[in-house]
Amino acid sequence: MEHSRSNSTVYVNGTISDGALAVVPVFDHGFLYGEGVYETLRTYRQLPFLLDRHLVRLRTSASLINLNIPQNDTDLTAAIAATMGHASLEGEQYVRLLVTRGVGELSYDPVACPTPTVVIIVKAHLENHREYMEKGIRIIISSVLRNHPKTVDPRIKSNNLLNNALAMQEAIRSGAQEALMRNYRGELSECAQSNIFLVTKGEVLTPPVESGLLDGVTRNFVFELGGHTGFTVRESVLQDSDLRQADEVFITSTTREILPVTRVDDCAVNSGEPGPVTLTLAAAFRRQADLLSGGSGE
Repeated sequence: MEHSRSNSTVYVNGTISDGALAVVPVFDHGFLYGEGVYETLRTYRQLPFLLDRHLVRLRTSASLINLNIPQNDTDLTAAIAATMGHASLEGEQYVRLLVTRGVGELSYDPVACPTPTVVIIVKAHLENHREYMEKGIRIIISSVLRNHPKTVDPRIKSNNLLNNALAMQEAIRSGAQEALMRNYRGELSECAQSNIFLVTKGEVLTPPVESGLLDGVTRNFVFELGGHTGFTVRESVLQDSDLRQADEVFITSTTREILPVTRVDDCAVNSGEPGPVTLTLAAAFRRQADLLSGGSGE
């Protein structure tokens, strides 16, 4: 999904402005070294969905790069609300919360940056294309491997997304909507912008965190949906062969929710149609999201 600077509202360290005017200094270590963490949220009924879980993961990511976030959750929530209020959007909103090491000298020493930079980007949320929901998307198996856990811990949702970007560029060149990445052992890990799930004989399977993936908030929410729908949702080490034999495939992310995959490389999944388990879970996701946001779930 593309989000341009136009029609965006941005908070930078307490100052809210039009996105085209928002800047951070070139000596910010988020720019210089990619030292920073982020979370992407969306709203339902104008409320950031699962915000508490995103903030927990943000702090986990920050702790893993020895970055102290001085604002507490109440302050960050208030800053998000203020930025959303300034945006004055009528529909649902996309929110990106970023925290970088901050401005400092050209040094890897964290002491060089005494004050972290906090950025909040708010834009109108772009819903999935109807065609993608009705016909599914095509993904490729990327030649780009997921970072080895001993190089960059996959639990860190880092602003440094070069690994993901290179995989996604490969997908874009091939006309696909997502890139599935393997880990260094050849196991399926995650996609460039989402988590992957397979449906096999009625069971819903997804790679374990130990396969080198980010512990997705929406991914974990699907485990809860299993209890609402009666499907078994569990982790399993997955290989290319499991993907080829799967009855259904879908991806999950905050902005894409549950999105069916009907083609992997040049091979059709479920005869090129979204499967019944995927569609049931997608509908259950929407109901639960509405309920948790104060709606009736209808």
